[in-house]
Amino acid sequence: MEVKEELLDYVPFHKEWVTDATVQTENKTDNGKKLVCHFCGKSFSQKTYLKAHLIVHTNEKAFICDVCNKKFSRKQHLKEHVRIHTNEKNYSCDLCHKKFAWKSGLDSHYRSHTNEKPYSCNICNKTFSDKNALKQHYRTHTNEKPYSCDVCGKDFSRKHYLDDHFYTHTKEKRFICDICGKRFSQKSNMNRHHRSHLNEKTFSCSICNKRFTRKFNLEAHYIIHSNKKPFSCDMCGRKYSTKSNLNKHYRSHTTEKAFICDVCNKKFSRKQHLKEHILIHTNEKNYSCELCNKKFAWKSGLNRHFRYHTKEKPYSCDVCNKEFTEKSHLKQHYRTHTDEKPYSCDVCGKNFSRKHYLDDHFYTHTKVKSFACDICSKKFSRKDNLNRHYRSHANQKPYSCDICGKAFSQKRYLEAHLRTHTSEKAFICDVCSKEFSQKQYLKSHIRTHTNEKEYSCDICHKEFTWKNDLNRHYLYHAKEKPYSCDVCSKKFTEKCHLRDHYRTHTNEKPYSCDVCGKKLSHKSSLNRHYRSHANEKPYSCDICDKVFSDKCNLNQHHKTHTKEKLYSCNLCSKEFYRKTDLNRHYRSHTNEKPYSCNVCDKQFSQTCHLKNHFLTHTNEKPYSCDLCGKEFSRKSNLNDHYRSHTDDKPYSCNVCGKDFSRKRDLNQHFRTHTMEKRFVCHSCGKAFSKRRSLDKHFLTHETMIY
Repeated sequence: MEVKEELLDYVPFHKEWVTDATVQTENKTDNGKKLVCHFCGKSFSQKTYLKAHLIVHTNEKAFICDVCNKKFSRKQHLKEHVRIHTNEKNYSCDLCHKKFAWKSGLDSHYRSHTNEKPYSCNICNKTFSDKNALKQHYRTHTNEKPYSCDVCGKDFSRKHYLDDHFYTHTKEKRFICDICGKRFSQKSNMNRHHRSHLNEKTFSCSICNKRFTRKFNLEAHYIIHSNKKPFSCDMCGRKYSTKSNLNKHYRSHTTEKAFICDVCNKKFSRKQHLKEHILIHTNEKNYSCELCNKKFAWKSGLNRHFRYHTKEKPYSCDVCNKEFTEKSHLKQHYRTHTDEKPYSCDVCGKNFSRKHYLDDHFYTHTKVKSFACDICSKKFSRKDNLNRHYRSHANQKPYSCDICGKAFSQKRYLEAHLRTHTSEKAFICDVCSKEFSQKQYLKSHIRTHTNEKEYSCDICHKEFTWKNDLNRHYLYHAKEKPYSCDVCSKKFTEKCHLRDHYRTHTNEKPYSCDVCGKKLSHKSSLNRHYRSHANEKPYSCDICDKVFSDKCNLNQHHKTHTKEKLYSCNLCSKEFYRKTDLNRHYRSHTNEKPYSCNVCDKQFSQTCHLKNHFLTHTNEKPYSCDLCGKEFSRKSNLNDHYRSHTDDKPYSCNVCGKDFSRKRDLNQHFRTHTMEKRFVCHSCGKAFSKRRSLDKHFLTHETMIY
């Protein structure tokens, strides 16, 4: 009865709960007694523990925080909570000096040093250093979501997910930066923002000089340089350099995907992810930009877009200080400094810096080619590729125009052609009133007014208006060529280049001149051809106002002004504009010829020389003049020939100012100033500045022989 009376005093509002049956005593050992809760059967060794436990059943929360009015059932819990407001951290780690508000937090932290994981899952045997982490992990098996939003009813598996979600309803930003006054809904976001003012990064990597605000972040970073992978998956044995990457991998084993899309059958582990995915099918875009009226399916997409108007770049690189609008762009950029490649192929072990590089690579392992050509037995992974290949044999053009009878090999070419008859242009630019036949063309055009370039390359910092342009650009860095020709197996980095190449096999010329009716295989060739009628030269030099019909001619001309040659040969001191030109030049000293012809085994120092040589075997002349129809085996020869029509002379002598249409003509002329005579007669030793002068001289020896 003594125990019961004390409990009655402790639980004053629930005396009817505590009876003789509520508190039972059992013989624990010969030395003492065991106290048992009647409601749940849980036993305790001391009266105070049982007292505190009974409040769990009464749901009474008598202890209230003076700062935020949060209620607690135990005084100890209130004490621990108050430290959030006071930022008091009395417990310090002896190893790394990190501080904690509670002893339990310090104990859990110690296990990160000892790698002790005493808590294990009885379903998948995964181990954890913290009991709470085990509880949260269990929910991935049970799909339990015990935390529910009082406003919208949405359920969450973790309390901090609910807390973060709740602020979307209240819009409350309680945490204020004491330096700039910026407000935040979460304290962690404010702390991260605070570092942007303090620039407090006292821990520096001795290898790449990257700096960190915390010591354990530096220790985790060192693993990237050591190439160690200390974290291994208990299920499949795969290893990772960071714990976060291992945790992501674990989800591939444990995460159940119970939510299925009715349209495409794609599966998701969370209902919210399914909801977001469905917007792709419905094309629903509920979030609109107030400045340009562009619409987005997700609020996060709108927030990212808004930064392009405000020019806000909140994420900056610690190494080179480059700033980014998105956190994912910063992460990708970091890998250019650390050379980290976190995405690994499960089949061959090859590593990649970006996930879409891995996805493209993985296709080389899984691609099954089940469709075979009956004529040449070449195999294809898709039936439409086989059908397109068949046309290279039969030169088939099944799609014909009902108006003019013109035939096309692909349906999209016919659709594009039909618009030339209707001249329908329903989309009008609000700025300059220019009209367009397709909405996509109008969107592209509008950016010529705004000069908006949302996407930038993390490697060379080049900026792009469209994301697909950036993705194509990345292929040049990765040196990947995912598109191959079904006829000759030549590979290309871009799909449009493959399409252009196909026309060399089919001899298709879908673009025709409205003035003279001449047909051309490429739209760029048609635009260049139009200038021959208008005598248009839209590209002008900013320095001397010289005009050119082609942009590449202007670029070549610009170098005559800047004379900027950053790369010099350490053997002969010759200077070059580009590093690739210097590398090629080195082979003239080493006599290295790494490229060989598979027909006659002749070797070459450059790939372009090999390609040009190969045309001597095939007698192929893929480059034709749009103006007179003359054909050439090399593009450079075609470019030189074009200047005979346009009278462009982009190469000028810096001694006497004379202009030339070809670079080799300029080089020959320059020798008249330097008196250099490179061509020597092997019979008499006489030297000449021009090759043709040597050829004429040879005839005098032949006359002497005869």
